[in-house]
Amino acid sequence: MLHLVTNRKLIPDGDIYRVVEESVNAGVDSVILREKDLDYDSLYIMAKKIKIITDKKNVPLIINGNLDVARHLNCYGFHIGFNCIKNNLPKFNGIIGVSIHSVEEAIQAQHLGADYIIAGHIFPTDCKKGLKPKGVEFIKKLKQNIQIPIICIGGINKNNIKNLYECGSNGAAVMSLIMKSDNIYNTINNLKQ
Repeated sequence: MLHLVTNRKLIPDGDIYRVVEESVNAGVDSVILREKDLDYDSLYIMAKKIKIITDKKNVPLIINGNLDVARHLNCYGFHIGFNCIKNNLPKFNGIIGVSIHSVEEAIQAQHLGADYIIAGHIFPTDCKKGLKPKGVEFIKKLKQNIQIPIICIGGINKNNIKNLYECGSNGAAVMSLIMKSDNIYNTINNLKQ
């Protein structure tokens, strides 16, 4: 499973709708709209347009960080960072994912009812310059401690994506590689081979 995580600031021409449409047409399995700096109104407008694109191909749209937008557009899922959870996950009529950075966070997210986790960052990435990557051993430890799906993020490319699956990952989430790509179809095709 290949999941697109958006960041419009990485797109050379700034056209997030083009990137999402090309990604959906190229075969991504879900789109996680992660535009944290947008207020409700701006994110709602963007998400509504993107949902039209994703719905045409039956690709799930997951909203990161804004539960109201996810609810009001009846999106497939809602995603939240572990640091935003208090003692429970919000009520939502869809799947809920949690970003984690440790085995303990993953166990807690599962205990609270998360449907999946995004674990990272696995490989070196410009998005986390100076921070040591978790590496594939992290995936193995997660697999030993939780039963919910593990999606990995961070520095994933065509040369290392197979390592994720060999270690037990259920999917890969990609941001920069797709957002900056000048040939999204080829980029996604290379990742899905």
